[in-house]
Amino acid sequence: MILIAAAVLAGLLGDYKNTISILAIVALYAVLGFVQEYRAEQAIAALKKMSVPNVRVLRDGNLKEVAANQLVPGDIIQLETGNVIPADLRLLEAVNLRIQEAALTGESEAIEKHTSALSNDPSLNLPLGDRRNMSYMGTIVTQGRGLALVIATGMQTELGKIADLIQKVQQENTPLQRRLDALGKNLALIGTGIAILILILGLLRGDELRHMLLTAVSVAVAIVPEGLPAVVTITLALGAQRMLQRNALIRKLPAVETLGSVTVICSDKTGTLTENRMTVVVLDVADHALDLTEEIERDGTLRATRGLGTPVQSSLSLAVIGGALCNDSKLIDTGDDRFHTLGDPTEGALVVAAAKMGYWKNSLDPSFPRAAELPFDSERKRMTTVHHLGQYDPTVLAGLDIGDHRYIAFTKGGVDGMLDITSHIWSEGKSQVLDSGWKSKIEAANERLAKKGMRVLGIAFRLMNSIPEVIQTDLEQNLTFVGLFGMIDPPRGEVQEAVAICRAAGIRPVMITGDHPLTAIEIARQLGITENGRALTGVEIENLSPNELRSVVDEVNVFARVAPEHKLRIVQALQENGHIVSMTGMA
Repeated sequence: MILIAAAVLAGLLGDYKNTISILAIVALYAVLGFVQEYRAEQAIAALKKMSVPNVRVLRDGNLKEVAANQLVPGDIIQLETGNVIPADLRLLEAVNLRIQEAALTGESEAIEKHTSALSNDPSLNLPLGDRRNMSYMGTIVTQGRGLALVIATGMQTELGKIADLIQKVQQENTPLQRRLDALGKNLALIGTGIAILILILGLLRGDELRHMLLTAVSVAVAIVPEGLPAVVTITLALGAQRMLQRNALIRKLPAVETLGSVTVICSDKTGTLTENRMTVVVLDVADHALDLTEEIERDGTLRATRGLGTPVQSSLSLAVIGGALCNDSKLIDTGDDRFHTLGDPTEGALVVAAAKMGYWKNSLDPSFPRAAELPFDSERKRMTTVHHLGQYDPTVLAGLDIGDHRYIAFTKGGVDGMLDITSHIWSEGKSQVLDSGWKSKIEAANERLAKKGMRVLGIAFRLMNSIPEVIQTDLEQNLTFVGLFGMIDPPRGEVQEAVAICRAAGIRPVMITGDHPLTAIEIARQLGITENGRALTGVEIENLSPNELRSVVDEVNVFARVAPEHKLRIVQALQENGHIVSMTGMA
């Protein structure tokens, strides 16, 4: 605009040569701008083309590859391990299919999928985490394969609905901004009132109108605190600097004061309040149980507290050895006496539990070579591996009479299904008949651990002389039950103290999670977030009116099985009740 104005001025002055030069420069800038914009558009188009994955889709009976953004409802697509789900799907075929739905539920553990109809009752309105025959855009296939029907794409998907909700959220002023705004309005009213009063009094005294207008305006201007913005900015900057020293980086200065005004902190569970890794915390063997701690050391020393009687070491050893051998996960040494698991989180928890007992999978695998296996599937809900006994150290299975048997098979899976295929139980170093009394004890232990929000797996074994040529499910018969593993994503060590500090400061902590209510209540109880053991689910929130939700949110500290839109409703209800709300975690 400046160059154009200069060209016009030069033309008016008769300097046509400079006018032409200036216009040429303007034209050159315009051309360069168009070229730059065109290149940017081309680059964006190329990036979009590169970022859109191809999907194998079945159309008109033919299998072809198309870009994910070209899918339409009614397409049938193939799913494989590692695929990012490109649309909302109804599963038609699922073979050991597990999908991680953290993008929607916040829970990192993969969900096992199936194709069976869930319910014909639309009033149930199952939460996303319980819709096992569906998969959603943005989630990831972690295991297995499948075939699925596209039912929604783009903004009609569950992920699209979340994006739409985010776009509709209006930017609100912080408490400090609202107070400063109110202060500015009050000062403007006071200044205007005083200015008018001075003007009237001066005119009544006979002063000149021009003089009194200048005086009134001067008084009105003098009331405005010109230094206030600078003082507020410097104060907030100093607060941000102090918070940086406490490892809290503030992007927007008004957030410093807002954090100091917070009355409710809403937090996700997985990865925020917990460690985001499945861990065996209870090992139940016959009449004994062992509560395991979280520490793991290279020498395999066990740090544990004992409950429910003194554990029988041979039974505990047999249980963790079976859990480590009937397992496809690995324990990777990353140096500095630190380890991480590679594979399924649940299986990784079993490997870590064995390492805590001194049985490292890297040593067990060569001692008990895997000779055959019956992989896990969603119908049986268990897995069996057969191991050769020709190279093992007898001290490892001390107390177990191997005799002339050449193989040992370990089976792990859901407790209810395991009881149907076991005939004996391993107790106090010997095999006993699994009668109704033993079954009742195992079922009671399973129920006790499940009520604490734990995932429970059973482990059993069978000694064999030979391996059948064709491995079938009859391999899983007449097993000897060893024990139960109780697993949970444990709370972070520092969180309980943080919760106590929040309560002492008058801040109310609230847990909002997509996990199961029993698990959420147990974790919240351990951390001191809840005392009444009450949780509100997403289905219940769906059936509440805005006024009913406002009356409930002040009474409940745990919200479970919630979808992203429910989180938004909870926060809005708290804000309508006058709370300053902070949200942390996978909001």
